[in-house]
Amino acid sequence: MKISLKVYDILGRDVITLLNEEQNSGPHELNFNASGYPSGIYFYRINAISTDGKITTQTKMMSMIK
Repeated sequence: MKISLKVYDILGRDVITLLNEEQNSGPHELNFNASGYPSGIYFYRINAISTDGKITTQTKMMSMIK
C-alpha cells in the first residue's frame, strides 16, 4: 500500500512530506521534529492507495505550541 503523509500550514501550503513510500498493513509510528517550525495551527493529510487502486484520505488538524 502506498502511503503519503504531508503537513500543511493554515494557508494550505505544503510544509513537509513526512512519508511517501510503500508500507505494509498494520500500525506504524513516525516521529516528527517540529522544532524548526513556528507555533500555530497545522493540518496533516494521510493518503493511502491500496494495490487494487482504492484511495483513502484523512485530514486532521493539530496545534503546535512552543
